[in-house]
Amino acid sequence: MPVVPTREILDRAFAERYGVAAINVVNDLSMEAVLAAAVQERAPVIVQTSVKTVKSIGLDLLFAMWREMTAGIEVPVALHLDHCPERQVITDCLRKGWNSVLFDASALPVEENQRQTVEVVAEARAVGAHVEGEIESITGVEDGVGSDEEAERQSLETALTFIRTTGVDVFAPAIGNAHGRYKAEPKLDAQRVTDIVEAEPIPIALHGGTGMTDAQFADLIARGCAKVNISTALKVTFMQSNLEYLRGAERRDSWDPPSLFKAVRADVLEMSADFMRQFGSAGKAW
Repeated sequence: MPVVPTREILDRAFAERYGVAAINVVNDLSMEAVLAAAVQERAPVIVQTSVKTVKSIGLDLLFAMWREMTAGIEVPVALHLDHCPERQVITDCLRKGWNSVLFDASALPVEENQRQTVEVVAEARAVGAHVEGEIESITGVEDGVGSDEEAERQSLETALTFIRTTGVDVFAPAIGNAHGRYKAEPKLDAQRVTDIVEAEPIPIALHGGTGMTDAQFADLIARGCAKVNISTALKVTFMQSNLEYLRGAERRDSWDPPSLFKAVRADVLEMSADFMRQFGSAGKAW
């Protein structure tokens, strides 16, 4: 199964009401581990890259890693650019071969956000790619993008006008979710997802997944959240796995980098596989 369009992955998930894990990777090891988890679980997956990751690794090298790691892969996979307010980065990634982008113009007035999103959708369509849109910023800063101040939620009418006018393929509403770690169980406005989907059947992207309860995930996926973003959990797993191994290496006075990489890969793979099973996408590869 080659790399497939993002919308193909999400349309199936939306129709069958399971969630696709959209996992932010940070380097080659984490990318390979997420893809290996998808193969192991026979699950479609969306690999996400932040603007920070694109810039730190480099556009060409990052895409070359993706191309090599997905050559001949046997499950549906897609490459997505997460929260990106920079039009030039959007253009560069679309031209290089990213399957979809989240144009994050949530800091702009809705009218200007809508105007520019129309342009981004046209740009994406020209290269066979898809677009995720949002009109309210998700609380929390992720890889340097965002704000800790919760944005005012727009009306249902405003959200529907944005979706219909721009032609976005995926919509990310603010429902009380937040990037990073929650200090307590989040209070989510799940009904907002239902209201949007009933009025305009479109796959919904759930941001700020790390720390939500199993029941919240199950409820939101059943309502139409076909794309479930996971970023903080990978970062925590990746860094804690490194830390735990290195503490052991210090105690043993044994310093073997390949053994470190193997341990971290195993932890990231298992974390990813756990989410795929939890979201119901395991065994859904075609």
